[in-house]
Amino acid sequence: MLLTLEDPIEYELAPGAKGIVRQRQIGRDVKDFATGLRDGLREDPDVLLIGEMRDAETVSLALTAAETGHLVLASLHSRSAASAVDRIIDTYPPDQKPQIRTQLADALRVVVSQRLIPRSSGDGRVVALEVLRASYAVAGAIRDAKSSNLQSAMQSGKKEGMIPLERCLADLVQKRQITIESARAVANDPAALTQYLAG
Repeated sequence: MLLTLEDPIEYELAPGAKGIVRQRQIGRDVKDFATGLRDGLREDPDVLLIGEMRDAETVSLALTAAETGHLVLASLHSRSAASAVDRIIDTYPPDQKPQIRTQLADALRVVVSQRLIPRSSGDGRVVALEVLRASYAVAGAIRDAKSSNLQSAMQSGKKEGMIPLERCLADLVQKRQITIESARAVANDPAALTQYLAG
């Protein structure tokens, strides 16, 4: 069973799907994300979809659910995959950060950061992705509070399925799906983008 916690529910599923999917809207069906997550875990879902992790309690419950074998999918506002990791950790006071780093290093599987960029044709948008997978090096960097190593892990982790944003942007420019100006406007590391474009 899939349990979703959303604010608001963005896509209402057809009535026939309700047996395997239970959607909860924050403020209507449950008080907040933490309450919905706590109550939802009693229903023994296989997959949890959390519309947004906004506070330490929600993050803690999501990590506990992941540690106990649930697949947890959650969204979080951040500029990059590496900053998403920092943002999760920064929801906690300093004395709790070592414990959360350990939990996150053990439970995290992948972080996908996306940007929607106008197509060069002017028709719609195209997604540019950054993918950070939980390799041994990534888990170690999270555990050891070395977030600065996450970017280099992404750059060297192609075999593990990692994609730096700048690599994806360069590919989209080379395929003429986006303009170089659009790519430069959203790049986290313009120098890396230049190197990928030159390669």
